[in-house]
Amino acid sequence: MTTPEGSAPAPPPAHPRAMNILSRKPLTTARAAWIIASVTVSMTIISGVLIHFTDKKNYPDIGDGLWWAIQTVTTVGYGDLVPTSTTGRFVATLVMVVGIGFLTVITAAITSAFVESARHRLEGTRTDTVSAKLDQIGTRLDVIEAELKNIGGRHRDAPQ
Repeated sequence: MTTPEGSAPAPPPAHPRAMNILSRKPLTTARAAWIIASVTVSMTIISGVLIHFTDKKNYPDIGDGLWWAIQTVTTVGYGDLVPTSTTGRFVATLVMVVGIGFLTVITAAITSAFVESARHRLEGTRTDTVSAKLDQIGTRLDVIEAELKNIGGRHRDAPQ
């Protein structure tokens, strides 16, 4: 493979397997929601376990860590369990951002579905009207073409 002079080849993707999985099918709203949900669930479980190991004083068992992760990712955050270590707060920040992103994407997907449904209903009536008009125009063009052929044929037959 050659490249133009002065330009370097593009570097390979950092995670080729992940890119292959993500680019296999076109990204739809449902697929994006599924990916975000999977990442959110994975992040919740991983952070619940991780917070237990980084802040054992406040999270003596993994169950407490998972409880904290679930209430944090859902943005409920009762405050009964709060990380005090720097690492724990960093993990909490990641969980909060992922939780907010998850809620945002789900809300956007639902809104998109409603808007798309309304658009299809509106376009359905418009499409019928446009099809009828196009049929009328096609019929008129056929008549005009037939008349032009008749005029052309009469013009050729006329004495000179």
